[in-house]
Amino acid sequence: MAFTTTALPISSGSNGFLAPPFLPPSRYIGAVKLIHRRPSTFFSEGVRASISSVTSPPTKKEDLVEEILSKVAETDRGVLLTRDEHKQVAEVAEALQNYCIDDPVKSPLIFGEWDVLYCSNPTSPGGGYRSSIGRLVFKTKEMVQAVEAPDTVRNRVAFSLLGFLDGEVSLKGRLIAVDGKWIRVVFEPPELKLGGLELKYGGESEVELQITYIDDKIRLGKGSRGSLFVFRKQ
Repeated sequence: MAFTTTALPISSGSNGFLAPPFLPPSRYIGAVKLIHRRPSTFFSEGVRASISSVTSPPTKKEDLVEEILSKVAETDRGVLLTRDEHKQVAEVAEALQNYCIDDPVKSPLIFGEWDVLYCSNPTSPGGGYRSSIGRLVFKTKEMVQAVEAPDTVRNRVAFSLLGFLDGEVSLKGRLIAVDGKWIRVVFEPPELKLGGLELKYGGESEVELQITYIDDKIRLGKGSRGSLFVFRKQ
């Protein structure tokens, strides 16, 4: 198994609650004189500042992050999306590229465990286990990529065979920085665990992935053949 590419400030108006409308100057009603005092400037400014700090609007970047997460949620990592919905995900991902930090490959943000939430090519992460037939036999329970300092990548797909026997396929690889945005990972042969059975099969594999956006919450990647990935940090 491989993640292959082959792997808001509240400003009060003049009649807002921070600055209520004033009644006419002092006047008499019967024998009682009503005296109206100007609200305390200090109090008004203090409340205004407090409210502003609490209700600051989210940035455009934060809006885009939440949008892409909502679009890929509960989609079986993209399998259930229509072509038009895939296109919408791609458009949000493209917009987020404008907010990507410089040289993301060199950032410590890449380290940690990442859930694979989405791939534009459903069979790309997980290989045959995620093909149309494979998904009928192997029900995916979890798909995780762990990036460990200084240069280790571990991919793992946990599944249930025919709904009653748990197993997993894992890969260990070495991360190589191609440049500030592209990485190459050379994987050892995959290891299968099913019940009490453990075995390695196949040979080495190699993938390349461009990091197009990263923060402490999500990571976006694009494979050498154009597959789009969305990861969320655990």
